[in-house]
Amino acid sequence: MAEPLFRRLVLIGIGLIGSSVARIAMQDRTLAAEVVANARTQATLDRVMELGIADRIELDPAKAVLGADCVMLCAPVGAYAALAEAIAPHLAPGCIVTDVGSTKQSVIRDVGPLLPAGVHFVPGHPMAGTEYSGPDSGFLTLFQGRWCMLTPPPGTDEAAVAKIHELWTRCGSMIEVVEAAHHDRVVAIVSHLPHLLAFTICGTADDLEDESRQQVLKFAAAGFRDFTRIAASDPVMWRDIFLNNREALLEMLARFTEDAQAMARAVRWGDGDYISDKILRGRAIRRSLIELKQA
Repeated sequence: MAEPLFRRLVLIGIGLIGSSVARIAMQDRTLAAEVVANARTQATLDRVMELGIADRIELDPAKAVLGADCVMLCAPVGAYAALAEAIAPHLAPGCIVTDVGSTKQSVIRDVGPLLPAGVHFVPGHPMAGTEYSGPDSGFLTLFQGRWCMLTPPPGTDEAAVAKIHELWTRCGSMIEVVEAAHHDRVVAIVSHLPHLLAFTICGTADDLEDESRQQVLKFAAAGFRDFTRIAASDPVMWRDIFLNNREALLEMLARFTEDAQAMARAVRWGDGDYISDKILRGRAIRRSLIELKQA
């Protein structure tokens, strides 16, 4: 068998992304000779062992990272600073620290300065997910054909970047290396804004008078059901994402608000051409996603 990419891969957090990586690594032993899982509660770790998706579990993150040559942060991004502070003194020289967070400038800000010299930092973001969370939610094919963006800070060790690139390639992802600020603006429109709108629309429905609310739930059509699927996502994770990508999200929300007001004017004044143009452009984007196999 080929030499494993890593001797000891430690997953800090074992939700959808972490447990999917764990499943892949336990099946493909060329990824890691040993998989160690860390979580906030012993109950979660007990479930990890029941599922057989790690070789070893450790409740204390500082103990979990001992002897690791790769540590992947899979917790909500708001927890990264505290986690980095806890594990930094225990990281071995040459260890690569990476992550799966949906914001990248905040991760570089919160984690980078805390890591000791000789430890390499390669932030990453697999663009894959569902509305489910916890160790039971992961699956082997989550990353197949999906993009993973890497945002290594300037001067990052090239060999470390190459190893994280290879890790995600073996997980089935396509890789793009981008600058962190560019990443944050892109995901603000393709991921963060849609989630913000979904949470808001569901909140609007929930605030309706009781009779109207019951009718909304009873006769929910596909469009509303799609929003509720997105709105079922983990609240802590998305709270942290919104707060840590504040500037880019607010920029995209402002642009959307202007476009929504323009659409409202078209509806009010019967501007069918404007409405048709927006619908056709939406259809074109959907066709493009299908052609790129990202639908």
